[in-house]
Amino acid sequence: MRLCFTLFVLLFTQLFFNLAHAAPSAGVNAEQRKSLANAARIDDRRKRKQVKLVKKSKVHSVADNIGARGHKSATPVAAVAIKKIRPSKSSRIARITPPRKGYKKGYGRQRIKPLALPERLSSDAPMKMSASHKKRYQHAKLTAMNKLMSQMGKPYRWGGMSPTTGFDCSGLIYYAYKDVMRIPMPRTANEMYHFREAAPVKKGELESGDLVFFRIANRGAADHVGVYLGNGRFIQSPRTGRDIRISYLSEDYWQDHYVGARRVMTPKNIR
Repeated sequence: MRLCFTLFVLLFTQLFFNLAHAAPSAGVNAEQRKSLANAARIDDRRKRKQVKLVKKSKVHSVADNIGARGHKSATPVAAVAIKKIRPSKSSRIARITPPRKGYKKGYGRQRIKPLALPERLSSDAPMKMSASHKKRYQHAKLTAMNKLMSQMGKPYRWGGMSPTTGFDCSGLIYYAYKDVMRIPMPRTANEMYHFREAAPVKKGELESGDLVFFRIANRGAADHVGVYLGNGRFIQSPRTGRDIRISYLSEDYWQDHYVGARRVMTPKNIR
């Protein structure tokens, strides 16, 4: 009986010691597991951060390498990445600035080349007239020439500009053109010569109705005027004691005193 009791006590003590040793070890194992798990999480976070930092540093280093002039280590892939991050100045200007009108895009020396102006904008191109306007222009020209020719043989009168009293040289032109033009005609020969609406004409390009000017008495740039009729002829009111007549530009006297011609009647300024 005593033997059984002793064995029972030994077994009980052995179990007690086993339980006592098992309890703290289990707590330690749990704590170790928690610490290991936390350490693993921290390591994962550090690795992720390091990966992100490495990626950014790589991009910046490639950008710095490409930004340096003459650097040959930059790859096309890196160049594409840099363009996505920071577009070049020329591309920004191309996006912001619209193309100018009248210009076309090119390359090399012909990068920007002005387009040819349309014919209607060119100053050398002849004015296009409709049939009705052309008819009006021809009628106005014919009216002025008929008025001039109807005064043939009338006497010169200084300051005159009426068919009843006579004409001086500029008064005759004023009388013929004043009713067919929508702009006021100047009164004197010098004013007609400097008239802003009158275009200079070369001697070899004279047409019927153009004004021809002469400098006879040395008064201003021009002090005498006539109207060209064609074939080297012009009508004029010469001086006191002479009648309105037709003269020739080929005569020595008029060649010596000739100073120029003006086209005062044009399709733009007729009524």
